[in-house]
Amino acid sequence: MVRRLPKRGFRNIFRREMVVVNLDQLQDFPAGSVIDAASLLEKGIIKKIGDGVKLLGRGEIDRPFKVKLDAISAQARQKIEAAGGTVLLSD
Repeated sequence: MVRRLPKRGFRNIFRREMVVVNLDQLQDFPAGSVIDAASLLEKGIIKKIGDGVKLLGRGEIDRPFKVKLDAISAQARQKIEAAGGTVLLSD
């Protein structure tokens, strides 16, 4: 009986589909600008907001930004604060 029935997978209904953005994609923003999901969508960096936007630390920045996103990696937070920017997590 076990060999006849196919295996069934598991789909987590609580999983959040986060859109990923890296620091090197933020080079088009001027210094001191506020970066949030709406501004990323307006610039065409992301195509949809989904369940949230997560910022990752690939790349370097040289300007201070004010970042308001749903999630951010520790390396990205460190690089933004080193450049003089601030990070706010939106819940």
